[in-house]
Amino acid sequence: MYDIIKLMRLHHWIKNTLVFATLFFSGNIFYGLLFQKSILAFFAFGFLASCIYVFNDIQDVATDREHPTKCNRPIAANQVSPKQAKILTLLCITAVIVLNALIEAGPFSWLILLIYFALNIGYSYGLKNIPILDIAILASGFLLRVLYGSVVTNIQVSNWLYLTVMSAAFYMGLGKRRGEKNERNKKNRKVLHAYSHEFLDKNILISQTLIIVFYSLWCIDPSITTHHGKSLCWTISFVMIILMRYSLRIENHSDGDPTMVLLRDWLLILFSITYGLLLLWLVYG
Repeated sequence: MYDIIKLMRLHHWIKNTLVFATLFFSGNIFYGLLFQKSILAFFAFGFLASCIYVFNDIQDVATDREHPTKCNRPIAANQVSPKQAKILTLLCITAVIVLNALIEAGPFSWLILLIYFALNIGYSYGLKNIPILDIAILASGFLLRVLYGSVVTNIQVSNWLYLTVMSAAFYMGLGKRRGEKNERNKKNRKVLHAYSHEFLDKNILISQTLIIVFYSLWCIDPSITTHHGKSLCWTISFVMIILMRYSLRIENHSDGDPTMVLLRDWLLILFSITYGLLLLWLVYG
């Protein structure tokens, strides 16, 4: 069972908290029915992401076995057979279909899930080797989670929130490539040869700047301050600290994976929790 859980990458489900973004920032997180739908959406996207992870591991088993760390993945390490992995993929897809049907969010919810699935399958079959497009697909995963949460709850995404998430998505996608450039073994990632450290650092800085600008504009937007007051500006400094800490991590000994960067840094976790609690107090207190 542990190998199955490891294969599904359940720790990556932390990204699915983005489906709560529109519900949280709209001030409706405690609205029972919408919260229940968001919970179902969280698990639906989780199983969809796990399906992609399993599929990727099946496709990349040969190259994973030559990688210094990926060789420990369940399929590459012969802890889970390809047949078992294929059955798990089908079970995950079934779970996604059942959960999204229970949500009853309409055709757009199915379209978002299908787009995510198609982009990531395309990524596995070669799009990951096309510079810029590979980062755009990585970034799209974060954006689609936010849009899925918006469709599920029928709450429109704020323009500033969308732009903030978009910038953060590219920031993390570029950061992932930046971290991978630090790895000694790069032969399994052909696209890395197309990126220089200078290019990645420059665009990471641009994305980081845009995050702060767009988030600050959200904090002072009249439509936001009318409902949540003007104290949201207090949270901007926390966002800046979190981004600086994150940048420090990906520029040092890290593979740039957003989930692992967060989970392996207790100080980054502390900053993030403090920011979340402060935001919760300001929006709902």
